[in-house]
Amino acid sequence: MADWFYRTDRFLGMNSGWPAADWIYFGIPMDFTASFQPGSRFGPARVRESSYAVETYSWAQDRDLETLNIHDAGDLELPFGNVLASLDRIRDAADSVLAEGKRFFGLGGEHLVTLPLVEAVLKRYPDLVVVHWDAHADLRDQYMGERLSHATVLRRVAERLQPGHLYQFGIRSGTADEARFAQKHTRLYPHEVLRPLTEVMDELRVRPVYVTIDIDVVDPAFMPGTGTPEPGGISSQEALAALRALSQLTVVSMDLVEAMPAHDMSQRSGVLAAKMVREGLLAIAGR
Repeated sequence: MADWFYRTDRFLGMNSGWPAADWIYFGIPMDFTASFQPGSRFGPARVRESSYAVETYSWAQDRDLETLNIHDAGDLELPFGNVLASLDRIRDAADSVLAEGKRFFGLGGEHLVTLPLVEAVLKRYPDLVVVHWDAHADLRDQYMGERLSHATVLRRVAERLQPGHLYQFGIRSGTADEARFAQKHTRLYPHEVLRPLTEVMDELRVRPVYVTIDIDVVDPAFMPGTGTPEPGGISSQEALAALRALSQLTVVSMDLVEAMPAHDMSQRSGVLAAKMVREGLLAIAGR
């Protein structure tokens, strides 16, 4: 009888149990500081549903999710509206995964969820490099008087990293102050991802890497289902190729944030997000 049923409440192909898993995949349904369109808290569930529109096998990588030890743990339960308590819970969850010698792939949710994830990883990798793909710099010191926001998250991350350990790709939006901060404190590569990422591979190979991807790095023509769409982004083809290039790095954990498939009636946003999860994990897991 068991063969007659399948579960859609876990990502397609993530069939490993927790004890045997090398990677833990979990959703982070938080969008409490969203500044334009809220709704990314529904992203993890919708991306799981959309995963059943793709295959577990990647033709480009000749790899299959079903052959890897990945466990979908579900979504974190967060105290709705309480930013500080939610960040603490996200950090504790990530820390518990790492404490067992596993790595994680977190699916947001808004971009602020990256901060506690990076903090957990930094405990074990003090020389960590963060690779950030995004339409927006997210380097404001404050946004509407708040230091903890999806608009300030990479500023907070940069403050915790060693100088020069934040690499930013695809950026095409931000304030003049953010541009000046980036010139002094980050490695900024605007508008593109794949070409500049390839050019700095030798620098990145020698360090542990955390990857954070705001899905709005992809042009809204391909990814309309996101909270703050920004025209002029990369194509879905470039995004998938850049994800496959991560196989050359030691990626110790990763996140993908700001997916809002519910805002896209065509459903292409959810399917692209699911395919990005698949290609990312196939590139970095089991290497």
